[in-house]
Amino acid sequence: MKIALVQMEILEKNREANIRHGLELVRQAAVDHDLLVLPEIWTTGYSLGRLQQEAEIVTGPLVTELCRLAAVARCSMLAGSVPMLRAGKIYNTALAINKQGQLVHSYDKAHLFGLFHEEDFFAPGNNFAAYDLDGTCCGTTICYDLRFPELYRHLALQGAELIFCPAEWPEARGDVWRLLVQARAAENHLFMVAVNCAGSFKKASFYGHSMVVAPGGRILAEAGSGEEILSCELDLAEITRVRTRLNALADVRKELIQ
Repeated sequence: MKIALVQMEILEKNREANIRHGLELVRQAAVDHDLLVLPEIWTTGYSLGRLQQEAEIVTGPLVTELCRLAAVARCSMLAGSVPMLRAGKIYNTALAINKQGQLVHSYDKAHLFGLFHEEDFFAPGNNFAAYDLDGTCCGTTICYDLRFPELYRHLALQGAELIFCPAEWPEARGDVWRLLVQARAAENHLFMVAVNCAGSFKKASFYGHSMVVAPGGRILAEAGSGEEILSCELDLAEITRVRTRLNALADVRKELIQ
């Protein structure tokens, strides 16, 4: 499986430019990849003051275009996350689209970042299921979720082989980004695909360093701090090889995570 991590620069207070640029990067990445992943809230970034006007709807033009691009290129997508309006509430929602251009799963960010008062803008999600994306059992998490290992264990015990984590992670906590992404992969014997953004918000730089981590915790590919499309080949058979040698999942005391 050839995967593209789209580490895009996200502009403040410029939804139209972000969407235009993001779709162009999708067109570039989709051409020769099986799967592509975008970062967290790439349409608005953390400019959240106009979410009622700028949130997407699942039947709207952006989601429709992403589905069309996936079908044309035969490239599945974890289309980052976008602010999504549903039943009068706004969620930070990540969308999984298969190679036929069908929306197969949506995940609403479960853990809202109190430091940035995300609870003032978003409702928390409650959908914690793994799902099938073109024959691979996947899970989705978003940014701050990285600090809550029980979510990743829950997905792993459902059979997830690959977990996505689109993010807007700051440079100030970059060392923790790498540590947690590697830990979530190693402790659950699965692939982590963590896609950060580039640029800055209120003069604070984002860390970049999108990465793919193998089931044993080894970093297979890592971006720099600027905008780029990072490519990586995944061999899903590595999960079986790692779990044959040491399978901590088999020894989990499930009563501790219920």
